Amino acid sequence: MKKLFVLLAGLSLLLLLAGCGGDSKKTEKPAAPKAEKKISIAYQYGLAYAPAVIAKEQGLIEKYYKEAAGEAVKVEWVQMASGANINTGITSGNIDVGFMGLGPAITGISKGLNYKIFTNLSGQEHGMMSNDPAIKSVKDLIGTKKQIALVNIGSIQHIILAKALADNGMDAHALDSNLVAMKHPDGMAALESGSLPCHLTSSPYIFMEHKNSKLHEIPEVKKAWTVKDSFIVGVASKRLHDDAKLYGAVCKAIAEGVNFVNNNSQKCAELMAKYDKNPVDVELQYIKNGNYSVKTSNLLVMAKFMAANKFIKDAPKDFRTLTYDNVEGD
Repeated sequence: MKKLFVLLAGLSLLLLLAGCGGDSKKTEKPAAPKAEKKISIAYQYGLAYAPAVIAKEQGLIEKYYKEAAGEAVKVEWVQMASGANINTGITSGNIDVGFMGLGPAITGISKGLNYKIFTNLSGQEHGMMSNDPAIKSVKDLIGTKKQIALVNIGSIQHIILAKALADNGMDAHALDSNLVAMKHPDGMAALESGSLPCHLTSSPYIFMEHKNSKLHEIPEVKKAWTVKDSFIVGVASKRLHDDAKLYGAVCKAIAEGVNFVNNNSQKCAELMAKYDKNPVDVELQYIKNGNYSVKTSNLLVMAKFMAANKFIKDAPKDFRTLTYDNVEGD
């Protein structure tokens, strides 16, 4: 009887173990596939964005991220019409990196948007052209209803106009009611057709307008913010900055794009001509007129001007309020 009990107990144990093993195989689930790494980048129109376009066309972010992380990243490039639109995209979480005018970038940071400047991109020539012989100075526009086209209210072009007014002893907002928002090509077309008397724009459109003998330049704008000053900067969300390998890949890619523009201007012109629809030799000259660098210039000068003239509430405390730690310049 004792032997029978031991035999039955052993058999029960074997059945129990077999049952457990069977259940384990049934409930075991395959590992979920790793989510694809993605990044969305917004940029705008014109040669000021050439280093970003180089990074896009040459797949530089993908290259450097693969080197750092050993895996692929999907990079989505979105072309937008203004810095305000890019700010909206970053706020909604749809955009991780944006290239925009310095003014909108400072505005976004001052409003607490979750980003900082991670690189300079370029300095470019700006100017205001007119088809009206009676307009020789910004002063001639004050108190009139004559319209000035520029890319957007609150854009870097708007702030440069305000600075031109202030630099010459006038109210920085004296021409706010004269402004009409238009994309650069549309503003140029309106000016040349005579639909409005003034257009404030930047490279390459200012160079195109210089060639029109029926137009003349209003001098104060060009002097207010020069090609040596930061014009287009790159901003990155805190989420991207916290991803050290991806952030590093983006920084390296843009730096290489800047170097390519400076050291391979002919090839850059050939590429950018496809975007801008200009002859290559014309595009090459426009590129040489620009200033491409990852180092910023006069960020705090611009920010303090904006605060003093109520474009933003408060001036930033210091350079690092505006930038991540890797950024060099002033």
